[in-house]
Amino acid sequence: MKEAFRIQNPDYKLSPHTGMNRQHYIDLARYLLERAFSHVGSIDTPLTFPLVPGNNYPNPNDPDWRFRSLEFEALERTFTLAGPLIHVDPETTINGINLRDYYSKQLYNALTPGHANSLPLPEDLPDATYQFTCEFGGLFKTLLLMPDTLWLHFTDKQKDEMAITISKWGHHRTTQNNWRIFNIITLSFLKKYGYEIDDDLLKSHLLWVASYHSGNGWYLEQTYNYYSISLFIVYTTIWNRSFGDEYYPDIAEIIERSATQLMKSITGFFGRDGYINMWSRSINYRTWVSGAFPVSFMLKDSSMLDPGFARRLCSGSLLQFVTREEFYYNNIPSLGFYGKKDYMVQNYSCPASPFLMFLPFICLALPDDSPFWTASENEGFWENLGDNFRKTELKNPGLVLVNYGKNGTSEIIPGKVYYDDPNYSKLSYNTHFPWEDHNPEGGTSMEYSFRSLDPRDIRGDDINFYLTGKALNNDALRNQAFTTSQSMLYNGMMRGIIYRQAIMRKPPNNGVGYIIDLAEITIPGGVIRIDRSRLAFEHELTLGHYGMPHLNGEKAVVQSFEDENKKIITASKPRRQLAMITYHGWDKLEQTVHRNRNAEADESTVIYAYKKRISKNPPMELMISVMLHKMDDKEWTPEELSPIKNIEIMGVTPAYTSLGARITLTDDTVHEVYFEDIDGNRTC
Repeated sequence: MKEAFRIQNPDYKLSPHTGMNRQHYIDLARYLLERAFSHVGSIDTPLTFPLVPGNNYPNPNDPDWRFRSLEFEALERTFTLAGPLIHVDPETTINGINLRDYYSKQLYNALTPGHANSLPLPEDLPDATYQFTCEFGGLFKTLLLMPDTLWLHFTDKQKDEMAITISKWGHHRTTQNNWRIFNIITLSFLKKYGYEIDDDLLKSHLLWVASYHSGNGWYLEQTYNYYSISLFIVYTTIWNRSFGDEYYPDIAEIIERSATQLMKSITGFFGRDGYINMWSRSINYRTWVSGAFPVSFMLKDSSMLDPGFARRLCSGSLLQFVTREEFYYNNIPSLGFYGKKDYMVQNYSCPASPFLMFLPFICLALPDDSPFWTASENEGFWENLGDNFRKTELKNPGLVLVNYGKNGTSEIIPGKVYYDDPNYSKLSYNTHFPWEDHNPEGGTSMEYSFRSLDPRDIRGDDINFYLTGKALNNDALRNQAFTTSQSMLYNGMMRGIIYRQAIMRKPPNNGVGYIIDLAEITIPGGVIRIDRSRLAFEHELTLGHYGMPHLNGEKAVVQSFEDENKKIITASKPRRQLAMITYHGWDKLEQTVHRNRNAEADESTVIYAYKKRISKNPPMELMISVMLHKMDDKEWTPEELSPIKNIEIMGVTPAYTSLGARITLTDDTVHEVYFEDIDGNRTC
């Protein structure tokens, strides 16, 4: 078993922060493929990987096509590395196997009916959508960008034979929004190389995709997530340059404009060291969003990003993972984030799925003299942040990005979330404190966690039963567990304060009685929360901080303090610390140990605030807390743990709203939280 990747002969003159230059990208691609090809016996062996028990496919008793899907996904997604290597050096060999010969042979076998490992055709399967469609899109995205790698070396007869399978899958049923891109790219590839396609279908897919652009460079994808960057921007920009500009220039211009908008904020998603944020679904794909950095130099206006900053972030994101021993499982990237964690995996993933994280290696398609390769690394906006923070509002997708100069961390604060899912529904996501799964016993990391004590819920009655006589399903056993917000609404940013709403229970179960109005004041190193509870019935509530992983078996060190104005709890481990301070609206501060919920370790500590309200008609209440984090071992100073100088709570505010506050910070900055028209300003 190989050791984790280490940079040989780092180039600190060109890249003072990471040491990585173009040759190191080539070295890393080779290293990763050498590990993958440990599962390949010869040029005749189809590329596949050992099954991994758990929440992924295929399972031992699955139909044969599921195993064909695993093989095709392994072939296509490892080509994300192999294609760029072949482009750089057509004679590249891995473990004694010529890459071009291997992928040409295996691709021909997979796409030509009659071979032992050929793909099934859509008509051989029930009419539905299949993973094959996704992999066709990925394959032909690479071949559109770098046709010299494989396609141009097939004979005309071989191309014609393969085109039958390609066309059938390209024209087959697709699903929802981002998948249309796979059909677009497959059909465009066929048309580019002279094969007949349904042009009306292609244009229909294109118009559908264009319709999803929501602004700020973001596209609607179930809820807003990284697919907006990696598929809607990276894949389609490659499509623009290789096909769209010539055949559909008007639609290509829509894509170009959205990509240009995205580049204005893309660097804000990453930590100072290039760390990506564990957010949204498909976290197996990790660094695929870093593909935005090289693709920015494929735009018509290639000056959108500072090339030295772009490469620094791109390299840092890759090093975040490939240098960790626990990242590898069965000699390939694990199903998880930092390591194998089944509870973080979607069931549409297979052992080959994580190779999509190497989408950034399209950078090897850029010429040697591209600014992406020649510019000296720098840290962009971070160099001038000092101890301050930078906040970027993306109003259309309802996202706020915060970059903390004091800590080098970055946060994503989501505002438009349609369901309870820890991939999306947490209060914030931090590059250096990856999210934890939900704890039904309360104390969930970075979430409000709610448990009803309403006797009607405890009995299992519908709360409206005694009004209507009609019972809805209200499971008493389920009500014993803590639950997190069922949706998050974005209400905008006013006077620098971020407003959102956490809906803890949706109608028909009296949804207006289960609202927490969120107001957040960003400060260096964290956030002040002035949240208004509109929970109308008996309940318990917890508010958790980020999880602190127990690395090397060492638990976090937790300390508690209290004075007449506030309660404080801290948690620390080497190079990472958390602090939580409550001023109003909470009963106590607690800690809990979670098992099998954290991205980095099997055990973790969460510090959290707790309250219990047993009145039949509890009043509205302001919950005022501070949540701090830092990336050093220095003790918290009294000043850091006392960010608020004065709190004035108002039943009726000067804006003629109910229950607000005037907060004076220790530097005498005043923030007024009034929740003006918050219900009318909600967007989702």
